[in-house]
Amino acid sequence: MTLQAMRIAVLVPCFNEEAAVATVVGDFRKALPSAQIYVYDNNSSDRTAAVAREAGAEVRSEYRQGKGHVVRRMFADVDADVYVLVDGDATYDAPSAPRMIDVLLSEHLDMVVGLRVDQSEAAYRRGHRTGNWMLTSFLSQVFGKAFKDILSGYRVFSRRFVKSFPVLSDGFEIETELSVHALELALPVAEVETPYYARPEGSFSKLNTWRDGLRIIGTILKLYRSEKPLRFFTAIGIFLALLSIALAVPIVVTYLETGLVPRLPTAVLSMGLMIVALLSASSGLVLDTVTRGRREMKLLAYLSQPPASTK
Repeated sequence: MTLQAMRIAVLVPCFNEEAAVATVVGDFRKALPSAQIYVYDNNSSDRTAAVAREAGAEVRSEYRQGKGHVVRRMFADVDADVYVLVDGDATYDAPSAPRMIDVLLSEHLDMVVGLRVDQSEAAYRRGHRTGNWMLTSFLSQVFGKAFKDILSGYRVFSRRFVKSFPVLSDGFEIETELSVHALELALPVAEVETPYYARPEGSFSKLNTWRDGLRIIGTILKLYRSEKPLRFFTAIGIFLALLSIALAVPIVVTYLETGLVPRLPTAVLSMGLMIVALLSASSGLVLDTVTRGRREMKLLAYLSQPPASTK
């Protein structure tokens, strides 16, 4: 199927992007003339919705605040063969979209991530760059190395991915969840370098380096706990067991020397920690079985969608 014959949807989440949204809609209309462009307004207090409508986009609204809520609504409502998700701040390169879609289709992938290449110092603040590197490294250690830029807001998806992805995040941690979902199911993915520009005058970033960074780390830990419970709870169990042993050793030595247990509260604490350690490891074993079942259900949902080449 040719690119022109495919149903391509460009999904643009927006919040107070009056200064940029017309540029985004116009650039993607030029880059993908056959695509349908959807702008989802997330309670903007400016003229974002009106400007997007005037530029030719189909405008819809999501009243629950947060990018995760917007993406959930987009993926549920829009039906297409290929989905292009891009932030509405005019920082991403629309001419890269056809190349990203071509990589997705020619290599039979489920997600292509736009790997940001700075075009100016102002495009990517140093704090955001450092935070992205730290989070990407952490994600690679936990789930396996697959991405260099997990926080990119520019992605192309297959229908299989979109219709089998259970969106759980509320805010900007949605990019992390998308990446983890692909790693968890070992889905075929790739990154394509794309220029990353500074925001146009009048457009301001809604990201807070520390607040949103901590939320993303929290999301990774939650996903690690839910997707790899055996490792998570076994690590806790080992830590508690070592702490229990460290408290017990002096008590045992004293008992062997004198036949007395002078620090009874410490002995009780040590025994309690060891019991909790064993319970933690046991919980990990039980939850690991549950997680395998959930992963199988996700994979079945993914396989229930036909690949793009057969549509």
